[in-house]
Amino acid sequence: MRIGNLQFSNNIALAPMAGISDPPFRELCARLGAGLTPSEMVSADVGLWNSKKSRYRLRRWGNRTTQIVQIAGYDPAMLAEAAARAEQLGAAAIDINLGCPAKKVCRRLAGSALLNDPPLIARIFRRVVERVSVPVTAKIRTGWSPERRNGVEIARIAEEQGIAALTVHGRTRACKFGGHAEYDTIRKIKRAISIPVIANGDIDSAAKARDVLEYTGADGVMIGRAARGRPWIFSDIGSQLIAASTRDENLSLFFVRDIILEHLDGLYSFYGESTGVRVSRKHLSWYSQHQEGGRCFREHVMAVETAREQLRLTQEFFYKIAREAEAERERSRGERSGENGKQQKNLKEKEEEKVCNRQAGDGCKESAA
Repeated sequence: MRIGNLQFSNNIALAPMAGISDPPFRELCARLGAGLTPSEMVSADVGLWNSKKSRYRLRRWGNRTTQIVQIAGYDPAMLAEAAARAEQLGAAAIDINLGCPAKKVCRRLAGSALLNDPPLIARIFRRVVERVSVPVTAKIRTGWSPERRNGVEIARIAEEQGIAALTVHGRTRACKFGGHAEYDTIRKIKRAISIPVIANGDIDSAAKARDVLEYTGADGVMIGRAARGRPWIFSDIGSQLIAASTRDENLSLFFVRDIILEHLDGLYSFYGESTGVRVSRKHLSWYSQHQEGGRCFREHVMAVETAREQLRLTQEFFYKIAREAEAERERSRGERSGENGKQQKNLKEKEEEKVCNRQAGDGCKESAA
């Protein structure tokens, strides 16, 4: 996928989820097949960039990702200044957030609250694009409310003001994350503009990604909540969209275990042991939520304070379930092999019986002759 002067490896993006899409997670998802990995949202008020949270979000870490910094605010001049500062820090692209429905963002008239003011959006886009030399993208929703789906209007403004690509979440600001994403508006947006459009919302499998792309005509897909505890979803999607082949989604649990341990190592390295252990807890909760014995594992792993103990418990738990899953597969293969052998034996006996019957018949004919 090409956005402005940037060529990305594919058209599959990780959503910039606050508290989740930090540098270690972005790096991991990039290794597993995410082509675009924008940062968590940072405030357009550069006076806040010295806070620990903002420093973590702006920090460049790893070498697999193209740094895309997402900014949020309501003042055109402030957003332009933030974009310029991000470019100075090495950002290869700037993404403007017009999609976040969180109260603390919307009550400042930022995020998806901007969708109610198209003229202000036009001024924001124009000022930011004029201020930086890197591509500027935006993330929006389908509109302000189900009664006012003005996504097409916003998309046309974006193209007119020089926005290089647009990500569209298939819900309105009023819907937040309730109900189901709708893709009709994304389809209309794609038909209304010529810049790349990335579809987002409820895409949780390779099959769903393919269906959304085919229906909307979008240039790419963005994966959000479905990547929590399942970062290999990018590999699954890529195997179908890029390689045009079907991948076995029943991944080896040994492979899953190694991904999880890699993720934990990255978190300890990025945050340091104390913070890394705390941040790891929510990820371990997602990784283990569908595993047998996961509840007991979580009770133990959430209580430990050291990286060594957290790693030990994680390795033991996922090694155990991987061994059990492998043993179950071996038993199933053995049972299928036994059934096949029995079927083949029955067929062989039937064939032998037919031969005997034919020979007996021939003997009777000879006697009669």
